[in-house]
Amino acid sequence: MRRIDEIMPTPMTIKLNSIAHTPLEDAQGLFSGCFLISVGLVFLTHLGFLTGQMAGIALLIAYPTGWSFGAVFFLINVPFYAFAYKRLGLEFTLKSLFCVTAVSVLSDNLALHIVFESLNPLVGTLAFGVSVGFGILACIRHKGSLGGVGVVAIVIQDSFGFKAGYTQLIVDVIIFAIAMFIFPASVIAYSLLGAVVLNGVIAFNHRRDRYVAP
Repeated sequence: MRRIDEIMPTPMTIKLNSIAHTPLEDAQGLFSGCFLISVGLVFLTHLGFLTGQMAGIALLIAYPTGWSFGAVFFLINVPFYAFAYKRLGLEFTLKSLFCVTAVSVLSDNLALHIVFESLNPLVGTLAFGVSVGFGILACIRHKGSLGGVGVVAIVIQDSFGFKAGYTQLIVDVIIFAIAMFIFPASVIAYSLLGAVVLNGVIAFNHRRDRYVAP
């Protein structure tokens, strides 16, 4: 996933640079984002590929154990809400809890209703990257997140001055390093491509200066 210090505004930035949304606008925006993310994850998990951040950690646990991705993803995010509340406030924490819960439930249930007779790995990888990229953009735009590593990265940055993006990069390197001992090289290659597409969507479409209230 993309570095949080590049895509997640600080609380002051959110306050000054975001156009206020109504609760209904937030609800539809967050749900739409979570739906896109979940659809993308259905493509990814059907192919048996990986990604970074908390979703990547959840997949590393879910694939070999056979446990539900949604359940694992939800549970490993639970400890991070205290960090989110302390650093980013109640609104961000509640919206992140909503996003994580929605993705956990939707990704498992959509997998029961989206059936692939065949799926080209390249097409599936592109579908994952584009869907999840725009889904994350929607969540960010409405002050939500998928929690986890990004929140801790912000806390580390504030406490020790170590950039949040570096913390996230280290986590992603560890995820893919572990995956190299478990999965074939082709899986790693497609997974890295998916991460590049996802990050590219965010990099080209997210700019803080585009959302300035009049």
